[in-house]
Amino acid sequence: MLDVQGPTLPTSPRRRRRSAGLLACGAAVAATLIGASPAIAAPATAVTTAARAADAPEIPSADVKAHLSQMQSIASANGGNRAHGRAGYKASLDYVKSKLDAAGYKTTVQQFTTGGATGYNLIADWPGGDANHVVFAGSHLDSVSAGPGINDNGSGSAGVLEVALTVARTGYKPDKHLRFGWWGAEELGMRGSSYYVNQLPSTERSKIDAYLNFDMIGSPNPGYFVYGYDASLKTLFEDWFAARKIATEIDTEGDGRSDHAPFQQAGIRVGGLFSGADYIKTAAQARNWGGTAGRAFDSCYHRSCDTLSNIDDKALGTNSTAIAGAVWKLSGGGSTQPPGGTSFESKSPVAIPDNGPAVESPITVSGLTGNAPAALKVAVDIKHSYRGDLTVDLVGPSGRSYRLKGSSANDSASDVVATYTVDASSETANGTWKLRVQDVAAQDTGTVNSWKLTF
Repeated sequence: MLDVQGPTLPTSPRRRRRSAGLLACGAAVAATLIGASPAIAAPATAVTTAARAADAPEIPSADVKAHLSQMQSIASANGGNRAHGRAGYKASLDYVKSKLDAAGYKTTVQQFTTGGATGYNLIADWPGGDANHVVFAGSHLDSVSAGPGINDNGSGSAGVLEVALTVARTGYKPDKHLRFGWWGAEELGMRGSSYYVNQLPSTERSKIDAYLNFDMIGSPNPGYFVYGYDASLKTLFEDWFAARKIATEIDTEGDGRSDHAPFQQAGIRVGGLFSGADYIKTAAQARNWGGTAGRAFDSCYHRSCDTLSNIDDKALGTNSTAIAGAVWKLSGGGSTQPPGGTSFESKSPVAIPDNGPAVESPITVSGLTGNAPAALKVAVDIKHSYRGDLTVDLVGPSGRSYRLKGSSANDSASDVVATYTVDASSETANGTWKLRVQDVAAQDTGTVNSWKLTF
């Protein structure tokens, strides 16, 4: 992580968990609204099946640490560091690339010049998935010149690498396209990631649904910090840790100091994890996370002692598994490739009012003949802080609605990223189709990110 001094900022409070009674009340209100409004007619019965994402596998810390051992050996053989413009950095990149090439990734090495030396970014694309929807995870690969940089940022680089290799090893087939990146010259001011984003055409930037950054995930006196820039990505990670009874805080120490910043400045949604650098762990944080109060999260930050012994194995494994959980969930994959056929898509975001009226996102279908199929595929990407409050319907050209998802007091997670199958054979294929979404209870934020019909 780039070394920039600054004050500690206040953290944001956790969102209160609503009661089941409030959800039930919200559902009752929704039912009343549906019955009362001719614009939101009661949905017709539809056979719908959500294509549930496969569970992300556990990432053993030993597998991640094996990559760190290689990075330590590389640094030791190249002047004690893996810094930009030094032989240790290029050797680190070559090691990561060789692993990805062997696993079946399409790898690209991007060169740039900064500080009077050639720098390198490594980009790895997993074949398949919808190229118009990219889930991107990355980390910086360079160290400072003072040391080998095993926590900063061998840890993030190794965690992202092992998740990428696990994608290949398990034969995972995501609905969305997966991309991974390792950035050069971060320690000089995010030079590598800035170069990548600046060189990327605007049409390609718009295809990146989310960029996830992982800079220092194995600090020896660790905290569990979550990036707070995007509400849905923040909630995704918070829910993952909460399910494992691990407290989290919003990261402020790394604000604007790592490779998420160029993506964020380009209008791309960003999220990520961080285990702490040279800020001091408080007594309250020590009670939540263990470790030693009054000491830095990483007292070897940017020093020669940031070696293989400067890693907390539990934090390394936990955070690496969290990376896998986010990649699997955001990419929405399963055991089969997405359905074929002719597709029509809307990528225009539509805000969902909190406890408000239904909103609609239209798609105009043309050039087809006859009726829609009995197995029409409806892929939905909705970012929402509490999806149990959402009702989601498909509305056909005839005005008939098909229920995809109802509100439920038992559904307390965030987001709706799923593919549904609808018998729409009574509808003409051509015409205006709509996705109708309503939030039926208070305290939520959400957006229809995109949706797609496949005939």
